[in-house]
Amino acid sequence: QVQLVESGGGLVQSGGSLRLSCAASGSIFSINTMAWYRQAPGKERELVAAITSSGTTNYADSVKGRFTISRDNAKNTVYLQMNSLKPEDTAVYYCNAVIKAAIDRAFRYLEVWGQGTLVTVSS
Repeated sequence: QVQLVESGGGLVQSGGSLRLSCAASGSIFSINTMAWYRQAPGKERELVAAITSSGTTNYADSVKGRFTISRDNAKNTVYLQMNSLKPEDTAVYYCNAVIKAAIDRAFRYLEVWGQGTLVTVSS
């Protein structure tokens, strides 16, 4: 039906940068809000950043000024540019989207999650 595929995670030193990508595919009619969440070991999943279809963004206080979320609506893709990374940014990062999909001859709203990509920041 619909799926999100993330890429771009990896190991980086403190102060470095990474760019995550997440592409949506399937029977997509439109995509509303797209977001990035993260979950560190032993902690709950938390919202990192979100962007609406019109481009309005919001960020967790812990990443403001360091991370930038953007999207390419033509490619059904959302990005997360992460700069000045800190060891406390180490987590599995998940892409999330609310997608209007054509399923069984009807439009349905689905909340879809990616499989997660690991970001490790060494000190």
